[in-house]
Order: sequence, then structure tokens, then C-alpha cells
Amino acid sequence: MRRLMLLLVAAVLVLPLAVQAQSSATPSSVKVVKAGDASMLTGSTGGMTLYVYDPDTAAGKATCNGPCAASWPPLAADASAKPVGKYTIVTRDDGSLQWAYDGKPLYGWKNDKAPGDTTGDGVGGKWHVARP
Repeated sequence: MRRLMLLLVAAVLVLPLAVQAQSSATPSSVKVVKAGDASMLTGSTGGMTLYVYDPDTAAGKATCNGPCAASWPPLAADASAKPVGKYTIVTRDDGSLQWAYDGKPLYGWKNDKAPGDTTGDGVGGKWHVARP
């Protein structure tokens, strides 16, 4: 009985640490949301859907620049941001920093108007909702 009680106390003490470790695996500017049977990445402010672009290489190069970035705004990372888990930071052609997930830079879509909109999914056959 005493052993069971010690295990329960240990579980209660360790659980908050596990939750904290899990939540720290996502940068503060990204949120994972459940969408039906799947999950997707959204910006944490405003909850707008994030997208990945097929021409971006797994090496973390953002190829959507200039006019493309006006339609597909990059998810900016500030200078103090640090990679966490599968989230990395890429330097764009203009020198600004952008969040990436699993090596793929993350973008918003100018035509999404409300949280949960996914109107950019499949655009040009090259844009897809970012999924963890």
C-alpha cells in the first residue's frame, strides 16, 4: 500500500513537468489545433491557418519571396527566437527570420479571413495546410 502511495505521489509531481515539456515543444507564435480527425498549425495570435509550400526545400530555404510573400506572408520569427523541437528558423532572402516546421517554412494566406479557414490548401497544387 505504501509503495502504491509513493507511486501516486511521484506521478502527481512528474505530470506538470511532462505537460510543461510538451508545451515547450512549440514556439509561442504557433498553436496546434484539432481540425476534424487531423491537427493543423495556426498562428497563435489570431489563430489563422499556416501553410507550407512544396518548392521550399527540406534544407529550410524559403522560396516564396517578393510578390509571393505579399500573398503568402511568412510567419516571422524575432531575433531572440530559438529553435524548439521540430521548429527551426530560416533566414529569408531579405535577411528576415521565419519559422519552419520540419524544415518547411511556414506561411499565412491573405485570402483566409477567419480562424479555421483553409482556402489556401491546394492553391496551385503547391500549397498545403501545415500539419504536425
